[in-house]
Amino acid sequence: GPKIDLNQLFGQGTMQRKLVLFQPFDCLISYILMFVCVCSHCRFDEIVKKSKVEYHAGGSSQNSVKIAQWMIQEPHKVATFFGCIGTDHFGEILKQKAAEAHVNAHYYEQSQEPTGTCAACITGDNRSLVANLAAANCYNKEKHLDVDRNWSLVEKARVYYIAGFFLTVSPESIFKVAKHASDNNKIFGLNISAPFISQFFKEPLMKVMPYVDIIFGNETEAATFAKEQGFETEDIAEIARRVQSLPKVNKNRQRIVVFTQGREDTVATVGDKVKMFPVLDIDQNDIVDTNGAGDAFVGGFLSELVQEKPLQECIRAGHYAANVIIRRVGCTFPEKPDFH
Repeated sequence: GPKIDLNQLFGQGTMQRKLVLFQPFDCLISYILMFVCVCSHCRFDEIVKKSKVEYHAGGSSQNSVKIAQWMIQEPHKVATFFGCIGTDHFGEILKQKAAEAHVNAHYYEQSQEPTGTCAACITGDNRSLVANLAAANCYNKEKHLDVDRNWSLVEKARVYYIAGFFLTVSPESIFKVAKHASDNNKIFGLNISAPFISQFFKEPLMKVMPYVDIIFGNETEAATFAKEQGFETEDIAEIARRVQSLPKVNKNRQRIVVFTQGREDTVATVGDKVKMFPVLDIDQNDIVDTNGAGDAFVGGFLSELVQEKPLQECIRAGHYAANVIIRRVGCTFPEKPDFH
């Protein structure tokens, strides 16, 4: 295909080191342990000696951007990522992991808060996630996004993606990026990320919505959003239609709404229609960790979007990436994709 320029895809979001525990014992005990560790910034491996622990660089937006870069492969650094880390050992690990993924990452580094932590506990089919975002929540727009050398990277991009979690950190950063995209007829994507965003961060979410060209979410997030907005429907296709028709600033692009539903069909608006796209079949026994599925779907989607591929190709790539990621622990991937 045509060669993609560097820095065409821009992502921004919260960052954390993710510790994955494989537990031989009850998940509730694990969950309590995780919570204690995360809140006190203890080293997991000291507390949970019996568990197998793996470290991964986490953060929803960064996961998606890394997967998009993995799907694209060459050139490196098509994807740019901004986030915040602490000036500590784990901050260094996150920088190293981003470099290994060939993402052009620029972190706002500060020493007030340690690098955020997130833990996932996997026991059979149960998966629980707990996070202490710490440094992730200390992003400073004036000291990072607004700095000329950083903002110039934002301007280079054609596709933007931010997970809704970042609305809890720096809504003003999101508005600035979203408005830039809208003013320049570029593509701005946002993920609803979690039901609590629609519930407790409704004001910033609805303030940015008129600038959103592509909105992502899963069936639970879609239902919560609909309820909070008083849509009075639980039909996911109808919710997609209603979200598509919310006010929009840039009239040159019709909003695209994409709702994943786990193993059920993905729902997406295609022009004035709502269509269903079946996911790839997978044997239940092959599913290892579904925590990264949503981020992976977005990553695959963005990898085709930045190459100006049609919507159904973006969704197909999203399904492929999610199918790869759920067979592995954490948001990790094999050396090369096998997507055609």
